[in-house]
Amino acid sequence: MRVLPLKKLYRTLYRHFGPQHWWPGDTPVEVMAGAILTQNTSWKNVERAIAALKKARKLSIAKLVETPQGELACLIRSAGYFNVKARRLKAFFGWFLSEIGRRAFYARRLDTAHLRDAMLKQVSGVGPETADSILLYALNRPVFVIDAYTRRILSRHGLPKAEHLKYENLQAVFESSLPMDVALYNEYHALFVACGKLCGKKSPACRACPLDGVKITFPTGKWRRS
Repeated sequence: MRVLPLKKLYRTLYRHFGPQHWWPGDTPVEVMAGAILTQNTSWKNVERAIAALKKARKLSIAKLVETPQGELACLIRSAGYFNVKARRLKAFFGWFLSEIGRRAFYARRLDTAHLRDAMLKQVSGVGPETADSILLYALNRPVFVIDAYTRRILSRHGLPKAEHLKYENLQAVFESSLPMDVALYNEYHALFVACGKLCGKKSPACRACPLDGVKITFPTGKWRRS
């Protein structure tokens, strides 16, 4: 049994999977839209929806706000739950336009905690994982994204209650153990996704996994958001 702290765990995953080049998107707006569209669906379905938005020239903050919800729903049909997601896209980008402006660049004048709190409180359909994905991958803020893959891997390698811990508490495990670094958080989360694809809910491919025989150690004491 190998015992690895979170920093060494990162190096183990990186050596095995290599750089992941996340998030797949050409612009901050595309990344933000993708973070909303990927809820409860595969990334392949999201790619088709993004391609349809691009072809229709709707992939800008202003266009996503101006386009009627029904038309937007038709364009993103491949992403599933298209009526709900069309409503969420319009709600999010309407908020963004009102609070920040037409360019993601302008978000730099607002601090991370304010942006996160505003998204969670003011935008329907945006939860912690979606908000943090937008902050990290679109707006380059050092927040660690927690998803189902992360919880499952941690629960099987040293933190049995990980799948039931409060999101912010589990996030604090990483943010209290690692340097506050956008590139590191970006790659680490992407590597968890790559590993999570082997770590199936019902049939994990343990022999193919770089964490086979690994126990993860975690910091002691009170975990807090940084």
